[in-house]
Amino acid sequence: MPTTKIKRSYRKTRYILYKETLIDYKEHFWSFIGSFVGIGLIAYSQSQQFSHQDIVYLIGSFGASSVLVYGIIESPFSQPRNLIGGHLISAFIGVTVHYLFPDTIYIAAPLAVSLSIVLMQITKTLHPPGGATALIAIIGTQKIKDLGYWYVLSPVLTGVLILFFTALIFNNMTPSRKYPAHSTYHKRYLKFIKRLRRNN
Repeated sequence: MPTTKIKRSYRKTRYILYKETLIDYKEHFWSFIGSFVGIGLIAYSQSQQFSHQDIVYLIGSFGASSVLVYGIIESPFSQPRNLIGGHLISAFIGVTVHYLFPDTIYIAAPLAVSLSIVLMQITKTLHPPGGATALIAIIGTQKIKDLGYWYVLSPVLTGVLILFFTALIFNNMTPSRKYPAHSTYHKRYLKFIKRLRRNN
């Protein structure tokens, strides 16, 4: 009896791992197209308004957001509330902390990131790249620091809206992809955990 249970559990675990690691070429194709267009539009805006030496619009945290918004579209971290709210809150905190501690980077950098995390948690807008958005306000180029609170509106808000509207288009091009995904990912995660508990 225990041997049968172990075999059944093993088969279920293999099936779950197979499903989780299955290569879906259509999924990868739309992830590529969406992120290419999203980042491409931001880069184009950058090239039209600033010289190549002053990279203002194309902040690094947008690359991390693209992984979530185009690659893991069902994740709670990828949803519009998290994408937009997380970046805006973090940008505002980053600029504020920079004004309070302009010359003390060993206080400003960790404080900006830590406050961003807590405020994103409180407002239910947790978006991991938001931590980078806050940090960029502290360690970014002088051009970014000179923007002050304009940093929140541009590049952050403008860039985030470009990523969001691009995601709305390309993440809904096939029936298998739906964005926003609401709580689908969370439900699948809970089902996965329940399955594992039943098998043990």
